[in-house]
Amino acid sequence: MTDSFSQLTAPPIVEQPEPDWPVLSRIPIQGSDEPLVPLSLAPAPIRVFPVYAKQGVPGAVNECYVREGVYRRLLEVARGLPAGMGLIILDGWRPWRVQQYLFDTLQEAIRGHHPGLDEQELLARTREFVSVPSYEPGAPSPHLTGGAVDVTLSDADGLPLDMGTLFDEAVPASHTVYFETLAAPTAQQQQARDNRRLLYSMMRNAGFTNLPSEWWHYDSGDQLWAHYGQHERAVYGPAELETVESRWKKLL
Repeated sequence: MTDSFSQLTAPPIVEQPEPDWPVLSRIPIQGSDEPLVPLSLAPAPIRVFPVYAKQGVPGAVNECYVREGVYRRLLEVARGLPAGMGLIILDGWRPWRVQQYLFDTLQEAIRGHHPGLDEQELLARTREFVSVPSYEPGAPSPHLTGGAVDVTLSDADGLPLDMGTLFDEAVPASHTVYFETLAAPTAQQQQARDNRRLLYSMMRNAGFTNLPSEWWHYDSGDQLWAHYGQHERAVYGPAELETVESRWKKLL
């Protein structure tokens, strides 16, 4: 695909340390009854592609849900993009079953490629790209809160722009600053770098924070957001989709 956005640049991405998960899990959570809302309601230039449902991941839902405040921030990002560009939402709120599946499958893949890793090393390598499944009220997995979202940019035809790696590639090049560290990047690598810079800048300006190991992962209101945004507390704890059954139970 020819690049029609080569002239669009944003400031370089500043490297951030990897999260200290034990410290992060101690950040207090204010708690919010803000609902989960479906991003398929959003107008263009937001497009929704619930990647795990499309891939047949067990328990995945064919929609991308986020908290209402996250929804409005994503609209702010999309509306501020240059003409002809769009925002693709790949994942938002996750059922616990999906988080467990992703963690287990990545851990087993790493174990198969690196059989010599001890359990602590294996956990650290897995956590680089998938957080430990947790529905604990005081330390939930980010995607279980509705405050985490996986996104990328698209061209006018709805096709994803080149970000240097595919979504969910568990490789060093998926780290957000990877292309910033290359001394002599190729033209294609420079374009991927500039695309990452644009996404990062737009998301940060709307109040999101980024997980350093994943160029696609952004947070608003969860403990990762509180950690990287230097907030005293998080806003969102674990969330569940409202169903007819749960609504009736509340009413009755």
